[in-house]
Amino acid sequence: MQRRSLLLAAGAALAAPSYARAQSSKVLRFVPQADLPNLDAVAGTQLVVRNASLLVFDMLYGIGADLQPKPQMVEGHEVSADGRIWDFRLRPGLKFHDGEPVRSRDVVTSIQRWMVRDGMGQMIQSQLDALEAVDDRNFRFRLKAPFPKLLYALGKSNTPLLVIMPERIARTDPFKQITEYVGSGPMAFRRDEWVAGSRSVFERFAGYQPRQEAPDWLAGGKRMLVDRVEWLTMPDPGTAASALQSGEVDWWENPIADLVPLLGRGRNVKVAIGDPLGNVGSMRLNHLQAPFDNKLVRQALQLAVSQEDYMRAIVGDDTALWKTMPSFFTPGTPLYTEAGAERLKGPRHHDRAREMLKQAGYNGEKVALLVATDVPITKAQGDVTADMLARIGMNVDYIATDWGTVGSRRTSKKPVAEGGWSIFFSWHSGVDCINPAPYKGVSASGDKAWFGWPESAEVERHIADWYQAPDLAAEKAAIEGVNRAGMDHVTFIPTGFFLGHTAWRSNVTGVKQAPFPLFWGVGKG
Repeated sequence: MQRRSLLLAAGAALAAPSYARAQSSKVLRFVPQADLPNLDAVAGTQLVVRNASLLVFDMLYGIGADLQPKPQMVEGHEVSADGRIWDFRLRPGLKFHDGEPVRSRDVVTSIQRWMVRDGMGQMIQSQLDALEAVDDRNFRFRLKAPFPKLLYALGKSNTPLLVIMPERIARTDPFKQITEYVGSGPMAFRRDEWVAGSRSVFERFAGYQPRQEAPDWLAGGKRMLVDRVEWLTMPDPGTAASALQSGEVDWWENPIADLVPLLGRGRNVKVAIGDPLGNVGSMRLNHLQAPFDNKLVRQALQLAVSQEDYMRAIVGDDTALWKTMPSFFTPGTPLYTEAGAERLKGPRHHDRAREMLKQAGYNGEKVALLVATDVPITKAQGDVTADMLARIGMNVDYIATDWGTVGSRRTSKKPVAEGGWSIFFSWHSGVDCINPAPYKGVSASGDKAWFGWPESAEVERHIADWYQAPDLAAEKAAIEGVNRAGMDHVTFIPTGFFLGHTAWRSNVTGVKQAPFPLFWGVGKG
């Protein structure tokens, strides 16, 4: 597979739009991975939505660098001896951006909306006798059976994300996006300055009271050192590189690998690995519509997929930055397994894939390939897939669009001929792929699963085994079952594991390695 080409000759002289330079060190200009389509991290699952939501909304608990949940909005909690009653107390002084205090009824309604969409939330809901606001600062879970991973559910970092919003907003249908963005987080969203496809603006909320602890990923004291954060959408990597080199922007979330050497040579720019747990590439198939409603067709793709092609297209030739992974789970973590993944291993078999398609009765049905060309990671995966599908004789309809449109269209369950889809591409943060709890990609719960709606009772049984596992050995056994059953069912096709860089101006301080951009503690000289 030929790697995509990129013109680098102009280097720092690449043309870039002229943004007014910050006259104050209190303004941080940031280039996100994609344009921000909305701020609903419950109804919307895109990482860019999650990242922005973490600025505006606060969470009851937050995952720290040790991957353990820690109190955030909550002052503390108590658990009954039988593990069925959980009492929580909010920190004093919590306020929403509209000036109203955060009350338990806001929390309860926010949790109820989240539970409908989230896999862990659905499990909690199935075991729930009652979720009630005791008074303005205290709320209670009454469960039918113990749920020892409750705190992890409340604080996990993946979408659907449990963020707290005013009761009136949280009453929005969980399958419809909220339209009012009022949270209680460290930054308030400036709706009046939002320009879709171009700019999103956040301003420091004076009423936010950080915790006293040191910041620790999504936990601890979220102290803002800048007054204003501007997200500037720059889908062209050359434009973003030039803007960073010239000082028109301060921080670029994920520069593509082609430009990292160029950026690293500049004395005013720093480059480092952004997330130590990396990313898992994802080819998501629509299990409801032909041709991928047929398991044999899905399995044929496994024989043809070359993870090396995908990784070289996304990251480049530096093998220190990527690896193949015949698994759903993050390499190097305790539960990593390759059980049942033989079709992803070894030489690629296009002839066998064509035979399997014939055996499955594939008859030239159109494959609607949704490709967000404004995001380099999805563009690279789309290009490699289009070539691979053509090689095995599939009828490809390459639909070049933007990430926001992909996010909207992938919700459709209609046939391809009526505006539906067959395949879209994404990636999961490695931190979300360490076990089934935060990992929406491995769920095979049908209508309740992530887009593509895979349904496998066997996969779900093994996931349930993991939740009940008393020790690490039992967890590993359960995860081997999840991987084996998921690979057979082809819940989705992982395209490989890769690390990514982040780049910032040398006068910016406090940029940290984490699975998401953390703005608290970041300053600008």
